[in-house]
Amino acid sequence: TRNHAGAILAHDFPRELELLTRVVSEFRIPLAEVISGGGGEAGLTQRLRHELSDLNWRKHRFNVQTIVDGRERAGVSHEVDHVKFAQQGTLALEIEWNNKDPFFDRDLDNFQRLHALSAISLGIILTRGATMQDAFLDRISDWMEAQGLASEDDLDRLGIGARTAAQRRAVADQVGRGTAFAPAFARKFVADKFGQATTHWAKLEERVTRGVGNPCPLLLIGLPESILTD
Repeated sequence: TRNHAGAILAHDFPRELELLTRVVSEFRIPLAEVISGGGGEAGLTQRLRHELSDLNWRKHRFNVQTIVDGRERAGVSHEVDHVKFAQQGTLALEIEWNNKDPFFDRDLDNFQRLHALSAISLGIILTRGATMQDAFLDRISDWMEAQGLASEDDLDRLGIGARTAAQRRAVADQVGRGTAFAPAFARKFVADKFGQATTHWAKLEERVTRGVGNPCPLLLIGLPESILTD
């Protein structure tokens, strides 16, 4: 948490925090879904989004207007994917599973502006945690070996992960140099889909450490490796 977010949540939003904690802690991501979805969001986080929506964390567009002498001089809107209007205030939440990392700047800047306008009490960002990011290579490689996936033909038969010709060649080159297919595929897949320029904990932490989003109170959630299932 940042900027007293923990105290704010505990005092003003204990029920909202309890339900959010339960939903996130019970969330699971099958590795088969990670690979078959090509690393993108698709069904991965849609389940989480639906659960949040069921708890009235819903998409909302904040419209901000500047009016001078009864005339609108400027207007801007800020859309947030999940907003919870509670008795004590408003919580805003964004899920960044696998976007380009500048999306963090957008989210934090939006939270900063909305908090300055007293439109939200606190901002929340949920992304891939450090343990998940570090574990992807080994977990994906081990899962493929356990499933007996040892060639491109095996992947094609199961409809797993559309790949470009260049990606297939890169894996084939690794195999040609003596690397087994599963780790060769996993290395290329993780580098392409979950690289350092995508949204994950380290990139979020960098921005928050620099003060991006200040002084908005922030709750930052990194999804851990433990939610990945075989």
